[in-house]
Amino acid sequence: MPTYEYECRKCAHRFEKFQKMTDEPVKTCPQCGGPARRLIGTGAAVIMKGAASHAPARRTPQCGREKTCCGRDTPCDTRPCDQ
Repeated sequence: MPTYEYECRKCAHRFEKFQKMTDEPVKTCPQCGGPARRLIGTGAAVIMKGAASHAPARRTPQCGREKTCCGRDTPCDTRPCDQ
């Protein structure tokens, strides 16, 4: 559930409300009772859950190992970019 930021149009009090995306916006200021408006946020982080989010990053093959990074058929002693 996201946290929404609100501002009172009467007293300019800013406050946050943790609520569902489907909840109605807060209409009154908790401090003075005046009209409140939801502010446009700066964005939110995405939290991925499940096995796919814990997958290791793909690594490029290293020279001198089972595969070559330069496309040669035989492993390299040094990387081509180091020569």
